[in-house]
Amino acid sequence: MSTVPPIAASENRSGDRPRARHGRRIVAALAVTQTIGYGVLYYAFSVFLTPMRRDLHAGAPQVATALTLAVLTSALCAPLVGRWVDARGARVLMTAGSVLGTLALLAWSRVENLPQLYGVFVAVGLASAMVLYEPAFAVVVGWFDARRRAGALLAITIVAGFASTIFLPLSGLLVDRYGWRHAAVVLALLYGAAAVPLHALVLRRGGRSRSEAAASDAESQRAGVVRAAVRERAFWLLVTAFAAHAAAVATVAVLLISYLIRLGHPPVFAAGIAGLLGVLSVTGRLVTTGLQRRAGIAVVAAGILTAQGMAALLLPVVGRSAAGAVGCVLAFGMGFGVAAVTQPHLLAERYGTTAYATLAGRIAFFSMTARAGAPLGAAALAQVVGYGAVMGVVAAACAAGATALVAYHRASRG
Repeated sequence: MSTVPPIAASENRSGDRPRARHGRRIVAALAVTQTIGYGVLYYAFSVFLTPMRRDLHAGAPQVATALTLAVLTSALCAPLVGRWVDARGARVLMTAGSVLGTLALLAWSRVENLPQLYGVFVAVGLASAMVLYEPAFAVVVGWFDARRRAGALLAITIVAGFASTIFLPLSGLLVDRYGWRHAAVVLALLYGAAAVPLHALVLRRGGRSRSEAAASDAESQRAGVVRAAVRERAFWLLVTAFAAHAAAVATVAVLLISYLIRLGHPPVFAAGIAGLLGVLSVTGRLVTTGLQRRAGIAVVAAGILTAQGMAALLLPVVGRSAAGAVGCVLAFGMGFGVAAVTQPHLLAERYGTTAYATLAGRIAFFSMTARAGAPLGAAALAQVVGYGAVMGVVAAACAAGATALVAYHRASRG
């Protein structure tokens, strides 16, 4: 069993009706801000890529480097953000991040060269670390008890799972009608108008105010939880599982359309079935949450990762037919968002909530770094050994993630 000091007894869970009502407001607010945040800070970039290339007179890899810089910046900032949220709460941080994200999007509309674009996306990466899933999940984990936490996380991730479904076509419509620069301004105003007031007015800390002595005591306790956790094999199994899965998912997200076209499918067909990934991620989250009480969420997630690995292995074999390609994408897509509901549950279950954001930030550093680097490495590998071999590497990453989750499950019950 875990050697981490128990902290569940110190968590404040009033259970009164006003708290429950405000909990529902928090879930609704975060569902909105996460959907718009992912839509404008991440997914819109792919729509803007081609018109930006023309305006900036740059190649696709040069422009795409901006998004990689944003993800790497988020990875570097994740541990710092986690410590801030644990110590001071998320309201000020997420409000400031919303303002920064809005300003960065407005600045994006004015860039004239690659250095300016890269600078803007460093700011986008910092804002993303401050406002997206990691701090949002910390709010949920701190506010809700274990019985209600899974439902709250599921509600947020179900809504946010449609971010690509909503904002890819919306961004395309705006770019087509107004050009990418004016489209960036519209998205910036939309994000700022929603996220800034919702984060500022709705978010609260999970517990009540503490005296200076109590705050110092909590900091000492939090440091003890973190020190004990990072010495455990179980924590590093979680790091391995989620970093490997992030690498696999990011690789498929970036290369799937190109690979399907190489397999002989029309571009419209390739883009259409690739677009199912976002919708299927919602299905995977529902399945994971629904089955977690029967088999344990780590085991359920491991099973889904195994199915993803099999789908990646089969794609080069059966993917030349339309039915085969659709089947493989459906199977892989089921696990596209599984980490979003699995990681918060496992961390809070084992280590409590006092140091949740700090530990989540440390895992995010590795998973975001993998998400940023894996597609670049996979694209280079594809040029040397082909896309089929890349799918084999994706399958191996899924298998590594599944194995780590099973080992974690056994360690937690040992």
